This record gives sequence, structure tokens and C-alpha cells, in this order.
Amino acid sequence: MEWLIAPFEVAFVQRALWGGLLVSCVCALAGTWVVVRGMAFLGDAMAHGMLPGVAVAALLGGNLIVGAAISCTAMAFGVSVLSRSKRFAADTAIGLLFVGMLAAGVIIVSRSQSFAVDLTGFLFGDVLAVRTVDLWYLVAAVGLALVVAVLGHRAFVALTFDSRKAHTLGLHPKAAHVALVGLVTLAIVASFHVVGTLLVFGLLIAPPAAAVYWSDRIPVVMALAALIGGFSTAAGLVVSWHAGTAAGATIAAVAVGSFFVSAVVSALRERFGKVGVAALAAVSVAGCAATEPVIVEEPPHGYVAGAEEMSEAQTRLVVSDPATGAIRVIDLLTEKVTTLEGRENTAAPAASALVGDGRFGFLSAGGSVRVVDSGGWTVDHADHRHYYSAPVREVGSIAAPGGVVAAYGDPAVSTVVLDSGATLVFDRVALGDGQVREPHRIDGIALPYGEKLVVADGAGRVDVRGRDGAAGEPLASSCPQPRGEAVTRRGVVFGCADGALIVAQRDGAFVAEKVAYPEPGTDRATAFTHRPGSTTLTALAGRTGVWTLDVRKKTWKHTPIADAVAVNTAGEGSAVLVLTRDGVLHGLDPETGSETARVALIGPVEGEPVIQVDPNRAYINDLGGRAVLEVAYNDNLRIARTFPSDIAPGLMVETGL
Repeated sequence: MEWLIAPFEVAFVQRALWGGLLVSCVCALAGTWVVVRGMAFLGDAMAHGMLPGVAVAALLGGNLIVGAAISCTAMAFGVSVLSRSKRFAADTAIGLLFVGMLAAGVIIVSRSQSFAVDLTGFLFGDVLAVRTVDLWYLVAAVGLALVVAVLGHRAFVALTFDSRKAHTLGLHPKAAHVALVGLVTLAIVASFHVVGTLLVFGLLIAPPAAAVYWSDRIPVVMALAALIGGFSTAAGLVVSWHAGTAAGATIAAVAVGSFFVSAVVSALRERFGKVGVAALAAVSVAGCAATEPVIVEEPPHGYVAGAEEMSEAQTRLVVSDPATGAIRVIDLLTEKVTTLEGRENTAAPAASALVGDGRFGFLSAGGSVRVVDSGGWTVDHADHRHYYSAPVREVGSIAAPGGVVAAYGDPAVSTVVLDSGATLVFDRVALGDGQVREPHRIDGIALPYGEKLVVADGAGRVDVRGRDGAAGEPLASSCPQPRGEAVTRRGVVFGCADGALIVAQRDGAFVAEKVAYPEPGTDRATAFTHRPGSTTLTALAGRTGVWTLDVRKKTWKHTPIADAVAVNTAGEGSAVLVLTRDGVLHGLDPETGSETARVALIGPVEGEPVIQVDPNRAYINDLGGRAVLEVAYNDNLRIARTFPSDIAPGLMVETGL
């Protein structure tokens, strides 16, 4: 073992080891977010972008770390400014500044008499030249990075997976983005002296990328990344000592190698896990008692049988022809259309309403409800999300008097509210398996929230029940004449005769708060619309205006507008979209109610169109024109795409969110 210990008997190698370990820690804290958020190109560009500052500091005899910090800050500011342009994507701005800053650095260094030596040191570092004072700088950098990572963790998580959610939760996404870029800048500046401006990217990216193969929890990924980075430092120094190679480059190479090793081991683990399951099944069928235990690996986190996990939300539109009940499912990513037929003869009942719970569409047809699996859905774990894709199929149907008016789901149940005021509670797991089990019926509007059902009945009583619908905890507040409901991140909302009742869970207990209408005598809200996850709800106020309810601020706003037939909003500052009877789509300022944009979208409205909204686009069904229109609501209501239909798309719901 002398070959392993011998290098670390030398003082400068010991300092190099400590420097590498500290760099591994600060890079793990910042690099995890770089990997999770897909900021690798920005990280690489910033690593190269600090070269001009380092070069100027060296020529002037100043502090290299200060020069690097100034240059990195300028790079980050430049990327931020240029990325606001709508003429090109953000990576174009990053690429331009990347090349420009690197070229400027080389030009500045070329003015030095020791051009080759200086450039080599700047680009590849000299870990063996780390001084004691450098170690103290690194200790301070680790401490500062740890403080930023801990204090900003919640905001960084929300920003990474849903910037709108960050805004909804009051986490200031713009400030969080600045703090995150600052954290990356700190890691790069603190590390370049050890492995240079080119190779710092290896320690920033490779260990966290390797760690994500072993865990999907961000704190665990950070800890594993620090361990992998520390191992890479020690192994790189040993290899460099005996092989006579550049220490910084060897450390970076070992770090990158750890990523590929993790990738291969993960693939083998998954493969042998499947073999183990097959072996266990064979043993069970044969009825043999194995002399050696069969190792069966647990399914990986997020695994869903029969579905494929995707990298983005699989948004789809389920549309139906009211006259025939024929259904089309439009994949908004691929534009593929899947056909599900309707009634075969004119005596069969037509479709009267269509609602969705994020995955399943529920179609009223006479005295029954048809259930359609759209094949796209999202599972939200608060700090991360899983997106799934599966084949489109019709699950089945069940007798149900009354039409459907709303549907909501959680991992266990789907609740379908009927126009009679009752709710059908379906087994959502069984629906995913292609079975429609007999739902249990609740007399009242039942909404899934916090692994419970919050129920408002016709008498105005509100209580919290188990998912089986058994009587539970009554709440003090009442909701007279409940009509209209919504499930948001901040609680469930019931539309009542005297306002909105918001039921939320705080410190393990359910609490209710009434938000009264500000203008007595105005038509009440009877059906809410909103972007899934948003805390801003909209509703028609008869045919003379629209309501906007901010669940977070607990405020109503009434905006007069004549002949409104549909309304929705993405929330969080986005325009309120209102379709009027003449086929004109209006964009209204959510604060003032003034019109900010309008477009003659379709001809005179036929039927009861809807506006479905997701984080990027809005969708309006045109019954008469036999088409669905995609509208870029943040771009002056521009029509982005048109989906022609072979049926009259009078009913529509979006899924996958």
C-alpha cells in the first residue's frame, strides 16, 4: 500500500488533496443544480468566460480570484441581458459570449511575455501549487455556498420544476435565479485555481451527473457528488504522481470516468433486476424451493408498469363530437390524433359533457359515463415531477344518472362531480389498469386533497372524510348552495351563494376561510376554470362579466364584459382570456381589467366552447369550424397552431398536466 500513501507524504500534495476535497464540496452544492436544471452549457461558458478577468489580474499583478469573480459576473449579466431578446434562444447568447470572452482572454494573455506558461496555467490550473491561504479561501467559499444552498433550497426546487409554482408560493423566481447563478459563479471562481478554467467544468458536472444514477433526492445527490469528487481528487493525485501526468487534468478525467462507471453500473443493475424478477417467477411456478435466495430488485423510483417516463409533460387534448360521441385524442407534442369511435346508430345517446382529472377523460352519454385514458399524465412530488406516456384507450363505461361537471384526481382516486350535486369516487389505480370498478357515491361535491376528501353537501355542510367517503371531521364554516369547485396547491375551493370557501391544510389540521363577494347583487360564480396548479381562478359572472379569484391573496375581482361565453387564465400575472359570443378572444389585464389584446378568433360562437390553458398555450374548440386553435397568450394572442378535426369538437379537455 506504500504506492497509495507515498504521494501524500509530501506537503504540497497534502495541500492539493485538501484543496481538491474543498473544491469537490463547493462544486457538489452548485453542480447539482446545474445538472438538474440543464444549465451545463451556461456553466461551461462561465468557466471559460472568467479567462479575461484572470488574465487582466495577472498582467496587473492583482488578485486572480477577484479578477475571475468580476469576469464571471460580467458573463452572467451579459447572458441575462441578451437572453431577453425574442429574436434568438438563450443558448445563442451563451454561445456568443462564450466565444467572445474566451477570445478576449487569449488576446489579453498573448500580451504577456510568458504567453504559453500563463495560458497553460489559466486553462489547466496547477493543483500542486495550492497554498495554505488558498485553502482558507476555499473554506470560506464552501461555507458561503452551503448557506446559499440551504437558504435557497426551497426556491431552487420550485424554480427548477415549475417557475410559475415558485411565483405562486411567493419564492421570487427571478431572485432565486440570480442566487443560483451566483452560486454557480462562486463554485467556478473558487475552483479554477485547482483545475483551471477548462477543467473546472469536469468537477462541476461529472460528480453530480454520476450521483443522479444513485438517488433522485437533491440533498443526497449533493452528498454523493461531494464523495465522488473527493474520490476523484485522491485517485487523480495518486495516478498523476506515479504516471507523471498533469494533476488537474487527471482529477477531471477520473471525475468524468466516475460518471461513465455509474452509468454502466446503473444499466447493469436495471438489467439484472429484471432477470431476478423473471427468475423468481419461474421458481414460483415450478414450486421448487431454491437453495439460494433469488435477489429481486425493487422497481426504480417513479416506475409505472405499462408506461414510459418522459422528460416533459405529455399534454394532450381529448375532444368529442356532442352529436355522435366520437372521441379524438390529440397529442400536442407530436400532433398525432387517436380515434375512439362513438355511437353506432342514431338511437344511441349523444355526448353532453366532457371533463378530465389530468389523465382520464369522463364523457357523459345519456345515463352513463365513458372513461377514456388519454395516455398522458404528471405525478407531482412537490420537489420534482414525473411525466408519463402510455397508449390511448377507452377504459369502459358505467351507469350514472346526471351529467358530469368536473373531475379531479390524486394517486388513489378520481372524483367526478355530477350536475345533480353528487360525486362518484373511482378507484384511479384500477382505471390505470384498464378497469372501471363500481364507484362509491357521495351526496355532495367531493374533492381530493391531502389524502382526504373535502365534501360540501347540498345543505351547505362541509366536512373532511376518508377516501372511502365515510363520515369525518366537520368544519365550522358553511357553503350555502355549493356550485363550482377547484383544487389548487393552496387548498380546495367551493363556490357558494355568498362567496368562495377555501379549505386548506395547515399544521396537519384542515381550516376553512370564506372570501365574500365584493359586489352584492352581481351574478355569482357557478363554475371555475384555471390552469392546473395555479391559484388564480376565473368564472363567468352570468353573461355580463367575469370573476377572478386570487386564492393566495383571498380577493375577488369583477370585470364587466358583455356576452362572455368562456374564460380562463394561466394566473400569476398572465392575461385573463375571455371569449365573447361574436368569436372574439380578449386578453384582459388581471389587475386593472383593461383590454391588452384582442383577436377575431372564430366566427359567431356555436355551442359552449371552452378555453383550456397550460403553462405555454391556450386551446379553444371551434365547433362550427371543426378545429381546435392553439393560442400563444403571452404573444398578443397569436394563433400558434390550428388542429383541423374530422368531427365537430364541441367538447374538449386537456390532460397530461
